[in-house]
Amino acid sequence: MTGPVAPELLDRARAGDARALARLLSLVEDASPLVRSVIKDLLPLTGGARIIGLTGAPGVGKSTMTGALVGAFRAAGRRVAVLAVDPTSPFTGGALLGDRIRMQDHATDEAVFIRSMASRGHLGGLASATPQAIRVLDAAGFELILIETVGVGQAEVAIASLADSVVVLLAPGMGDAIQAAKAGILEVADLFVVNKADKPDAHQVVRDLRNMIALGQRAPGDWKPPIITAVAMNGLHDEGISELVSDLDAHWSWLNASGELKRRRQARAREEITALAFTTLRDRLMTNGIDELAARVADGTLDPFQAAEDVLAQQKELRFTRG
Repeated sequence: MTGPVAPELLDRARAGDARALARLLSLVEDASPLVRSVIKDLLPLTGGARIIGLTGAPGVGKSTMTGALVGAFRAAGRRVAVLAVDPTSPFTGGALLGDRIRMQDHATDEAVFIRSMASRGHLGGLASATPQAIRVLDAAGFELILIETVGVGQAEVAIASLADSVVVLLAPGMGDAIQAAKAGILEVADLFVVNKADKPDAHQVVRDLRNMIALGQRAPGDWKPPIITAVAMNGLHDEGISELVSDLDAHWSWLNASGELKRRRQARAREEITALAFTTLRDRLMTNGIDELAARVADGTLDPFQAAEDVLAQQKELRFTRG
């Protein structure tokens, strides 16, 4: 795929061609050499989508809740995309399709696009290509992008680096409130949802959350995460969904009014730049004699601090030589 094909795909994707959009996302996920030019072309079209992350332990109902949210947003006439970042298949390296199966109610809706992405072992339950996939969906004209993560424990806090609003799901009977505190999720959650609230001990989970939120220090005007009880069953009468949508809208308004949205997106860009720079540096090191330095550090003839300085000096020298 060369020449004008990528821009043509973007035009078709913006016109609602799901196959063109899927091909663009495949370019991103497969780390195609075209990704850099594709992202450069679509960058002026990005920035308008709201990005909502849903995270929580396995079994709390993230996929069901995602499906219920898609239904609520579609009822309001909004175009919605879903990135379901699945566990990697140990056999193929691809995404397992359980999340897409559970969202079949929206499969025929042309204003809904659902994509499963393999985490491929990436820390935090997020595929390394997710930031670029978000840009593609944003440029394609989706108003809301929902990111559902695999639910792998403490590393789930990585969702906060990509989402404007982070929804943390918990459920009774799983020790989730205590686990959330251990995982640092309290610090990244903008909204808490106690799902399966029709089960025993749901009120205890709510009480535990309220007590932990009360311990947090907040300045005047800071956002206080609401706690929503819900029973999401992929139906038209899901309990708590309208309240969740309302609170998400309130959080979006607060993000814009407080300037927090700009701060978060700038922090997101900073982290992305840093990650790309480290990846590039690591790849260069693998081809520029780092093994020799590693051998000297291992046998005690060179200290690691000096070795690191030598690496940086070598990279600086290469840059000036190429320049």
